[in-house]
Amino acid sequence: MYNAYLSILKEELVPAMGCTEPICLAYAAAKAHEILGTMPKRVEIKASGNIIKNVKSVIVPNTKGMKGLKASVAAGIVAGNPKKALEVIAEVTPEQKKEIAEFLDNTLMTIVPLNVIAQLDVTVTLYNEEHSASVRIAGFHTNIVRMEKDEQVLFDSGYAETGATKLTDRSCLSMKDIYDFANTVNIKDLKPIIKPQIECNKAISQEGLKNSWGANIGSTILSFGTDVRIKARAWAAAGSDARMSGCEMPVIINSGSGNQGMTVSLPILAYAEEYNIDEERTIRAVALSNLVAIHQKTGIGRLSAYCGAVSAGCASGCGIAYLLNEPLNIIEHTLENALGMAAGIVCDGAKPSCAGKIALSVEAGILGYEMSKQGCNLLGGDGIIGKDVEETIDHIGCLGRLGMKETDVEILKIMVE
Repeated sequence: MYNAYLSILKEELVPAMGCTEPICLAYAAAKAHEILGTMPKRVEIKASGNIIKNVKSVIVPNTKGMKGLKASVAAGIVAGNPKKALEVIAEVTPEQKKEIAEFLDNTLMTIVPLNVIAQLDVTVTLYNEEHSASVRIAGFHTNIVRMEKDEQVLFDSGYAETGATKLTDRSCLSMKDIYDFANTVNIKDLKPIIKPQIECNKAISQEGLKNSWGANIGSTILSFGTDVRIKARAWAAAGSDARMSGCEMPVIINSGSGNQGMTVSLPILAYAEEYNIDEERTIRAVALSNLVAIHQKTGIGRLSAYCGAVSAGCASGCGIAYLLNEPLNIIEHTLENALGMAAGIVCDGAKPSCAGKIALSVEAGILGYEMSKQGCNLLGGDGIIGKDVEETIDHIGCLGRLGMKETDVEILKIMVE
């Protein structure tokens, strides 16, 4: 279990530049271009509804402010380095930025919405006069499940059709074991995984506060005062302000999302600074917060109409509680209280308002913790709260994965129309 928990953190906490759904498309496109070997004359993009929703309104980094599926794919074809995975378009020259715009103007690109089992499913197919190349990603953002050239299969994992992935089995996650792991893990094993998340995510948060990005939600919150609760919300929101508006700085993600990666870490850093908490305790708290978020997202899935910032913000409340040396029962009630108040915020794609949803979710996490400290907890049977924390997490999984399917359809319909 120790090794499984470390593997889960290594799989989830990876660097990404830009919103991960556009970058997923750019990665598939860059890989297809590598297979084709020449510039295509025509491009077909097949994408699941959640991909379309999350790509529609967010700025693609290194494209001079472009948005959308076509811009994401064009960037991957013209300037992508598939070896860089979720940093596929991190190194784009000024000349390539012009070439991306020219490619969009001069190349026929079609989008085909998919009705598939996987919430995350994209296929990018490139055509020139004589050849074609196709790459399919499903399940998670870098999970290439099929590659073809001239309709001949080069690689087929078989995972896409079954809905399975190559990731470590998440069924070993539980709040008790996460707490035990955070307490006992060798800090030498943990530090190389968590320290980059702390450094990267704090850097983009500071950029979001220093300069004008998106709707400037982080700096607006910080204008309320300097209380640590305000700073915790502002720091997390500011990172999203920058990231959703095309900032070309990397973040370390959680559950396939940079916004979630920032939300599970930055509020804890604000509290660690406020209370002068040592580095080791801070790293352990951030690890716990990451794992609590992943535990919730396991039942919900990578993409959903259920806003992932809720899972991350509520998890950050648990991380703050752990940071301040609270016992397991306080941490568990923190999560239940927070979820009982915030569950149900919808995901209507990646865009500047994500920063506001992050702030609301972090507030729920902090309030959930303050309630738990005072013994003012939501009770089993109150709405979606279960008889214990694990049943509550199960209920959240059902709500996000099953209950909000029709919500997802309606959100996408509204956005596309």
